[in-house]
Order: sequence, then C-alpha cells, then structure tokens
Amino acid sequence: MTAEGSLTLDRGLALLQAVADADGDAITISELATAIGASRAAVYRLLVPLAARGLVWRDGSRVRLGIGLLRLAGQVVPQLREAARPVLRDLAETTGATAHLSIAEGDLVEPVVTVEPSWTDFHVSYRVGARHPIDVGAAGKALALRRGGREWIAVTGEPQRGTSGIAAPVRGVPGLRASVGVVALGQLDTEAVGPRVVAAAAAVADALRST
Repeated sequence: MTAEGSLTLDRGLALLQAVADADGDAITISELATAIGASRAAVYRLLVPLAARGLVWRDGSRVRLGIGLLRLAGQVVPQLREAARPVLRDLAETTGATAHLSIAEGDLVEPVVTVEPSWTDFHVSYRVGARHPIDVGAAGKALALRRGGREWIAVTGEPQRGTSGIAAPVRGVPGLRASVGVVALGQLDTEAVGPRVVAAAAAVADALRST
C-alpha cells in the first residue's frame, strides 16, 4: 500500500469512528470534517466507499452508521461470548447472581452472554437478546459512567420489577460499548458485589484485547 493509500485508509477509519462516537445520533458533514481534521470535500469523498459497503448511511448532510456494520458485528459476537464466558461463570458462582455481558446498539442494550449460578435454588433467567432501553437497568446505565468517577452502578426494579442489578463498563476495547453485570432476585450487597463486577469487567476487557 502506498503512503497516500495508507493515509486514506486511516482517515476513512477515523471517519467511521467519528460517526460511531455520535452514539446513534446523526452527525453532519461539517462536524465530521472537524472531528478528523479534513475538508468537507475530503469527507464527501471518504463517505462514498463507506456508504457503498453499507457501513454508513447518508441523508443529505447528515450521516449515521449503516446496517452493513451489523454483518460485521455478527462475526464478532461469537468471539465476545468465548472470551467472556469463563469470567462470567466465575462471577455468577461467587455472587450467586446471574452474570451477563451486554452491548449497546444505539439507544438499546442487550445481553449477548449470560451465565446463571449453579448452586442457588432461585435465580434470574436473563435471556440473550432481550433488548431494553439503554437508560433502564444497570447494564445500560453503566455505560454512562466516566473514568475517575463511580466504578459501578446499582439499580433495583429495572428492567424487571423485583430484581436488583449491578454493572460496570468494559473499558479499553475500541469500538465496543459494553458492560458486565449481575442481576438477582431481591437485594444485592453492593459493597461486596460491586468491586467483583468491576474486576470482571476489567478481566473481560483483557480477554477481548488478547483475542
């Protein structure tokens, strides 16, 4: 690849990341130009091959992620499951709660891996693919936590009445908006379980970076 081709690829990837960073909202051509340090004309040129492959969708001067990314994501999910399952198994067994890895798509969040504890008489059955709004439940709300602030979030009665949940964001994996959490019937000991959830989220991130 020539130096010019490498620069074009890098700018195209930066453009795609800038669209993704809009968190589901449409972003304008001008905002994209500012984000990647390029002219509007250059942004228009970069969008052509991305749109042709379905990676972005453009309506006039506004751009969103395209459904072509779902095909790519479908290839990644099995890797997420394989990397996360051992960590979630340990988390479920030590807390006695159903552990999960959940990912965000736009304004929705869904579990892609769930592991139930083996030794409890009763526990929550959290179905893979059960989508709910990102602002309902610990799994989605954890994604709003910022570095240097709270490490985990605890909720009760969300997304299902009678349950409680604790979740922490998975950090340091570019392009992934995900959280690790537990959900249980009744109350959880947040001071005991919270740090374990944070440690599990860090372990999942390490596992994903090494795949």
